[in-house]
Amino acid sequence: MITESLRKSYGEALVKLGKDNRDVVVLEADLGKSTMSYLFQASFPERYFQMGIAEQNMASTSAGLALSGKIPFYSSFAVFATGRAYDQIRSSIAIPGLNVNICGSSAGLSDFGDGKTHQSIDDIALMRVLPNMTVLSPVDAVETEKMVKAMAEISGPAYIRINREALPVLMNEDEPYKIGQMKSMRRGKDIVVFASGIMVHQALKAAGIAEKEGISVEVVNVSTIKPLDIEALRKFSDGKRGVLTAEEHSVFGGLGSAVLEALSEFPLPLLRIGIQDQFGTSASCYEDLLTAYHLTELDIVSGIKKILKS
Repeated sequence: MITESLRKSYGEALVKLGKDNRDVVVLEADLGKSTMSYLFQASFPERYFQMGIAEQNMASTSAGLALSGKIPFYSSFAVFATGRAYDQIRSSIAIPGLNVNICGSSAGLSDFGDGKTHQSIDDIALMRVLPNMTVLSPVDAVETEKMVKAMAEISGPAYIRINREALPVLMNEDEPYKIGQMKSMRRGKDIVVFASGIMVHQALKAAGIAEKEGISVEVVNVSTIKPLDIEALRKFSDGKRGVLTAEEHSVFGGLGSAVLEALSEFPLPLLRIGIQDQFGTSASCYEDLLTAYHLTELDIVSGIKKILKS
């Protein structure tokens, strides 16, 4: 299976936007070679602003640029892009509903070597709670590019979380995209798994394992966490024996919480796979963390069986 970098896709998408629209500007917190926003700098240095390690200033400056008619994208590690600049995002971006686009790179546990201070287990929760904010979690490089383009076209603020690792390409480049859509990646009749980001890949592997044991699992890519398409969510859940959510984020305040809230009136057992009430830690590789925090395909299979037993 072909794998591609979501970070590179983000940087290349910014360059394409910059060619099409001179109002697009990019701000960076001294991490351009990691977030890949430096690709925009190479093409449009006059529209690229290196803000240093100062996410609060970067968020406030982005708000000012948006007020002057520009379309800013600012980037940093997800934990800093959201947490360090939260007050500025809330007061200067979300409250006035400005078209400021925030990229949280190296999201989740994917910055495996730097430990809990650099791993974002709460970024979705922080952004999801803010009125006016759109929250996105792409499944692969193809969806990342489409999301970046769509973010520039909506009127309010948006947040996109980008995995540090290259992930398998699942989406079709020619398929139309719009913010809010969720897509079934595999049909099934017993259990539906709503997943985002890397957990879509894990869920697909889990569905293959479950099928060999006679369990039919549908896997749905929920790449727009907010606004959540509740009608589609209920349609995919209808007729199923249970629902499972899978996310590389805390089980509090993320995709699992959103689905649980939306399906509160459905008499279906629901299990959330995600990071429990704990911070991350450093490791020698990403896969070790996915195993340690029970985010593998085997953990999803175990969850599916638990739902069926209930």
